[in-house]
Amino acid sequence: MSGRSSNITGNAGRTEKGSGGSGGTGSHHPGALSRRRLLGTAGAAGATGLVLGATGGAAGYAATRDDAPTALTSVGSSEVMFHGKHQPGITTPLQASGHLIAFDLAPGAGRKEAAALMRRWSAAAQRLMAGEPTAGGAADGTGHDTGIALDAGPSSLTVTFGFGAAFFERTGLADRRPPGLDPLPPFSADHLDSARSDGDLWVQIGADDALVAFHALRAVQKEAASTATVRWQMNGFNRTPGATAKPMTARNLMGQIDGTGNPKPADSDFDQRVFVPSGGDNAKYEWLAGGSYAVVRRIRMLLDDWEKLPVERQDRVIGRRRADGAPLSGGTETTAMDLDKAGPDGKLLIPDNAHARISSPERNSGAAMLRRPFSYHDGIATDGTPDAGLLFICWQADPLRGFVPVQRKLDRGDALSPFLRHEASGLFAVPGGAAAGEYVGQRLLES
Repeated sequence: MSGRSSNITGNAGRTEKGSGGSGGTGSHHPGALSRRRLLGTAGAAGATGLVLGATGGAAGYAATRDDAPTALTSVGSSEVMFHGKHQPGITTPLQASGHLIAFDLAPGAGRKEAAALMRRWSAAAQRLMAGEPTAGGAADGTGHDTGIALDAGPSSLTVTFGFGAAFFERTGLADRRPPGLDPLPPFSADHLDSARSDGDLWVQIGADDALVAFHALRAVQKEAASTATVRWQMNGFNRTPGATAKPMTARNLMGQIDGTGNPKPADSDFDQRVFVPSGGDNAKYEWLAGGSYAVVRRIRMLLDDWEKLPVERQDRVIGRRRADGAPLSGGTETTAMDLDKAGPDGKLLIPDNAHARISSPERNSGAAMLRRPFSYHDGIATDGTPDAGLLFICWQADPLRGFVPVQRKLDRGDALSPFLRHEASGLFAVPGGAAAGEYVGQRLLES
């Protein structure tokens, strides 16, 4: 788990759907609220632009058991906007269910076909993120929505698109490939499976409802049709919003609070660290302005070995207390680490090889990235160990100044490394958000 921890708990990434109009899909009960009205009356939190967690969940469940009409909870009605300066799913708070999927363009598919695919994908994503069914007429010829999420709200669905290095060769746009897509260097902890790495096109899907997320996954796959074929696909999860008494940083499968050190939107240099600026030296890359680079790593956690360590030893490996995420130098989770503080025995309270010390910006010339992972569990291996870990996703304006220097240092002496295995890797250029009437990547594909 390289770099800084991943979770933003205070960013206005979700909004409630605010329409109060009637109509919609109808109901099964006389006088029942329409779906559109359910979205419009789910709560006043939409005015703030941020939903912190579910309320009324128990009452909603009881009403469902009685088969009586009930409004969506704030979790179901929360909507993320598709259009904007940046694509959704980057600064959006962590979502409960996620899918990562990479495609390769089919033989004979080029720039024209890629543009048509991005147009279809963008149209489908816009509808799905609004809690609406796909429009029908999918490129695979089925011509109808699957109905998987027919009775669900938007559930904070996000769909994010990126391009791999090979995409530019295959679309005749090699001169538009940005330098940030140069291959990542090898690391000693790598045990990479090429079949589950890289790809021409990458899609990240996240939602706070598993069926809503799967619905989007099926739509993306169906719209790809004969233009692109699936290279690999991975499934992930996080804690469900509202499952804790108050919003808090997430925990990973090692039990560690994972997200404390992320750059925050309120930081003066947040955009500089995360998003590619406009007006660069080379106009060929202006299509990427407002976008970002995503480094994707499938990191298996050797949980059986990790769980044999006493908690105190685990804390020293990380440099933070498992109980509350506070640094071993003292304070609370959000207290800055004192990397020079020693104990009564003269030894550093945060060990030299602690993960938090090695990955800190103070030890990496200020290098930082926005980490936004999903946990995963793919069953039990033949030796009885869990195939589980982290779908690591980090966002930065330049991976050579974000992910790479931090991972190099971790690779040379991180106390956590013996408990991790990097099994897949990808690097993708993620264009800026689409304006109304545009599709993602249009500035590149129609330039």
